[in-house]
Amino acid sequence: VGKKIQAIYLWWHKPVIDKELLQSLPNLKVIANSGVGMDHLDLKLIASFGVKMANAPRAVSSTTADTGMALLLASARRLVEVHNISISPSMDYCEADILGVKVAGATLGIIGMGRIGYKIAVRAKAFEMNILYHNRTRRKVQEEQAVGATYCKKIDSLLQQADFVMLVVSLTPQTHKLIGKRELELMKPTATLINISRGAVVDQEALVAALQTGVIRAAALDVTSPEPLPRDHALLKLKNVIITPHLGIKTDKATYMITEEAVENILAALNGLPLPSEVLPS
Repeated sequence: VGKKIQAIYLWWHKPVIDKELLQSLPNLKVIANSGVGMDHLDLKLIASFGVKMANAPRAVSSTTADTGMALLLASARRLVEVHNISISPSMDYCEADILGVKVAGATLGIIGMGRIGYKIAVRAKAFEMNILYHNRTRRKVQEEQAVGATYCKKIDSLLQQADFVMLVVSLTPQTHKLIGKRELELMKPTATLINISRGAVVDQEALVAALQTGVIRAAALDVTSPEPLPRDHALLKLKNVIITPHLGIKTDKATYMITEEAVENILAALNGLPLPSEVLPS
């Protein structure tokens, strides 16, 4: 059926798009991805076959921003730890051992102020947080003022000031291990790292060491490298870590919206129209 296929809808990176598959589909016109991140695709290879690509940024931005804030709040108030205490047979604990961190008035540093990052800023403003952000390009002054965000041209400045650091960048060669030993040591010892982008944006071995030695207070991760982590990985044994299995876009409504957005892009490509969410190779 290879000659009949004109479009591919990727769900959770399946099917794998490689040269062999592309060669077997001579009439393929478009690949629509179920999410924003495109790091699992060789964009230049696909483009060389004359195939267009699209992602689904509109469908996933709000629900991913919700996930980021959920992780921030859960880590700040140690929800996983206190849940385990609450369901334990003995309920044996000391209140001083479950003290959390106040969110209102704390400083949130957002690294990556695109569509999702900005929605996180909107949510953080409602929680009365001070907002710093670092991005390749600065947002418009009106957009900054709307959420009370301050631009940090240097990532180091953000890391030194933030109580919570939220990673919302795409995985590229430039962002691979963006947060390593040096960056973690710039953070406050009371700070929390939250990653909702890609696992490889963080040097995980450096993160383990930082969490074990008190370089930073805690981490909340919706992404790891690999996914899932090996069952004996050190991150799984630390009390000051919350890990979720890449929940970012996983809500019933978002799943439906992702499919709608993918179909919209596919139909546009098949009808020779501009793709609403086209992704071009860099």
